[in-house]
Amino acid sequence: MPGETTGTVRIVLRLEGLLVMAGAMLAYDKYGAGWGNFAWFFLTPGLSLLGYLAGPRAGAVCYNVAHSYFGAIVCVIASQLFGAPLLMTAGIIWCAHIGFDRALGYGLKYSNGFGFTHLGRIGRHAKATP
Repeated sequence: MPGETTGTVRIVLRLEGLLVMAGAMLAYDKYGAGWGNFAWFFLTPGLSLLGYLAGPRAGAVCYNVAHSYFGAIVCVIASQLFGAPLLMTAGIIWCAHIGFDRALGYGLKYSNGFGFTHLGRIGRHAKATP
C-alpha cells in the first residue's frame, strides 16, 4: 500500500515512539498529578476506536485526531500560556499514549480499515514475511 513505512525506517519510527513515551513519563514524574491519574487516563485516547462503529473512514478520522501529537502539544503549550497545570497533565499523558501506540506499531490510520497504518499493516492485514 502506498504511504506505509517499511524496513529500517519503520523500526526507527517505532523506537522514536518508545522514546517519546519514556520522555513523557519522565516529564510526568516532574509535572504530573500522581501516577494513579496517569494509569487512569493513559488509555483514554483509545476510546477513539469507537469511531469505527460508524465505519472505517469515520474510525480513521477519530483515531487520527486522538493519536496525532498536535492536540497533545497544544495542551502542553496552553498549560504554559494560561497557567493551567491540568492541561500539562493531559498533554503529557496524551503524548505518552501516542508514543506507546507508535512503539507497538499502531500508526495513524488509512480509511481502508484499522489494520492499514502509516507504520505498515497490522493484524490480519499484515503482510506475510517470507
